[in-house]
Amino acid sequence: MNRVALFVSLAVAALGVILLVLYIREFEKTESGGERIRLLVAKQNIDRGTPITEDNVDTKEVPLAYVEERAIKMAEKSKVIGLKLSTPIQPGQTIMWTDLTTSSEERRDLSSLITPGRRGVAIRTSRDDHGIQLVKPGDYVDVLVVTQKQNQKCKAAIILQKILVLAKGIETNPEAQQDNQRAQQERDSLLTLSLQPSETQLLQVAAEQGRLTVAIRNPNDPRTGEYPDVDCAELDNARQASAGGRPAPTAKGPEGPINLGDKKNGR
Repeated sequence: MNRVALFVSLAVAALGVILLVLYIREFEKTESGGERIRLLVAKQNIDRGTPITEDNVDTKEVPLAYVEERAIKMAEKSKVIGLKLSTPIQPGQTIMWTDLTTSSEERRDLSSLITPGRRGVAIRTSRDDHGIQLVKPGDYVDVLVVTQKQNQKCKAAIILQKILVLAKGIETNPEAQQDNQRAQQERDSLLTLSLQPSETQLLQVAAEQGRLTVAIRNPNDPRTGEYPDVDCAELDNARQASAGGRPAPTAKGPEGPINLGDKKNGR
């Protein structure tokens, strides 16, 4: 009887140790950024115009939480062998899809550009939004919605910040040449963005409420902030302030108050 009890105790203790080890490993994985993803990196200096080969690239493991959405994964290596670089790469530098020059016949499948856990969502901006011509696949943008309902003032709100552009029209290649200008303009108003599932819901609600537009941003700027909505009244105040009238209203940004009528702030 004592032997049975001892055996059961040892078995329970062993099971407890195993569960503890598994928990610690999972905890360490989560705290360090999650599952490791193997990415393509340059093994040596690779000049612009040089094709990717088996000899000039290597791989490194990066936690999923720190994987840049434009990075080329080891599983996609066969798709990029032979393609030329559009920019020089340093040893150890991660190779991005936007670093490659491809022809329209070599378009990448959009689904292969989407990071696990995210979604590719298409939005159509206003056809008279000429700023959209400056956006290319691989750029980062902020998404705004402008609403104006009956008997209500117009209002502009920033709803998403630092969002990666996966495709513009039908192109996933930032170096793609424009062919038919009229058809190209129609396609260029369509952007495919990389979003979290919850962000896709927010975007769809916003699209039903008003007109969507985007603001391009520096890809090396990680900052986001809480910005108040701006309505027509604040726009009028800013105009008066710019013309030398009363002081302009201020909005709170990530670096402190922003003068809405100050030309130095680009308003």
